[in-house]
Amino acid sequence: MYALAINNTPIILLFGTLGMFIMAGAIVFFLFLNQKNATQYKNTIQEIEKKQQRLLLTASLEMQEAERQRLAADLHDDAGPLLATVRLYLNENLVNQDKNTQLQSIYNAKQIVDETIMLIRNLSHSLMPPTLKNFGLESAVMDYMQRINGSETINASARFHDYKNNRLQPNQELLLYRVLYELLANIMKHSKPTFIHLTQNVKDRYFYLRLHHDGKGMVQEKYDKLSSSPTGLGLKNIRSRMELLEGKIFFEHDEVNSYYKTTIEIPNK
Repeated sequence: MYALAINNTPIILLFGTLGMFIMAGAIVFFLFLNQKNATQYKNTIQEIEKKQQRLLLTASLEMQEAERQRLAADLHDDAGPLLATVRLYLNENLVNQDKNTQLQSIYNAKQIVDETIMLIRNLSHSLMPPTLKNFGLESAVMDYMQRINGSETINASARFHDYKNNRLQPNQELLLYRVLYELLANIMKHSKPTFIHLTQNVKDRYFYLRLHHDGKGMVQEKYDKLSSSPTGLGLKNIRSRMELLEGKIFFEHDEVNSYYKTTIEIPNK
């Protein structure tokens, strides 16, 4: 029996060696397959990231083009007629008119020039408010709320919590300010509120802004519909900017307190 075991030893070694080769081959094949899958997965992720970057770039370009169109429309529809009126007051016949008529024409022209200067200043502030550039989002929003209060028809206020230690990047603050500017402009133009209140806070690595008002408003379904339509330029701009911010915006109606609430949620990176 001992001799038989000795005679079978080469066979056992052969099968053992063969088994080890098979196992090694299986491991190599598994590693190759795993590496191939990992490479495919990595390529897929890179392709998705490139597609996302293209979408964001397209949204950014569309938003810039819409901004230019809005600026051109405002200059054409508002500044153009004002300056044309000034030209009427300061026509070549002015020197032939009596002194009182001349003084009245010059005074009227001055009033319209002042109005045009204010219009251009407001357009400039909507594009890049100096307060935002120099002091940040909180100061810019407070400044804008004070200007709304100056109308004496709307009680506007804002309160920031956890802002100084959780500031966003400058480009994010600019995008966010333009979203707020568009929202506030729509509220004042269409909603007829008596109060507007904005709050800011940070929770679970998210930066939140909440806008409350007691005028007419919209809910999420209406926003989704209008912001996706060919018209609704202002809402489309809001949607594009929120995509660039990688954030979300929610529109709600609080029936108990009879006010509308807009919530902006942005990852605080």
